[in-house]
Amino acid sequence: MSKVIITVLGKDSVGIIAKVCTHLAAERINVLDINQTIVQDYFHMMMIVDISAAEESLEELTDAMQKLGEEVGLRIHVQREEIFEAMHRI
Repeated sequence: MSKVIITVLGKDSVGIIAKVCTHLAAERINVLDINQTIVQDYFHMMMIVDISAAEESLEELTDAMQKLGEEVGLRIHVQREEIFEAMHRI
């Protein structure tokens, strides 16, 4: 299994989760865990996904998520699980 962390941050609007998950499903990327919250008008979501069966490379996924974020006014960041864990160790 090859896990990736996807974070989404921005102003809340209808369909954010659907837009992100629609792209992931089309690329055969499985959502393993998801957590989202809204604080006042700000949306934050963190997803752990499995890209083992993905149709696109990690670089293509990163580019596609950044483009999607720009289109809908969000910041979407994609990072390998190992890098995420290394950055958050004390």
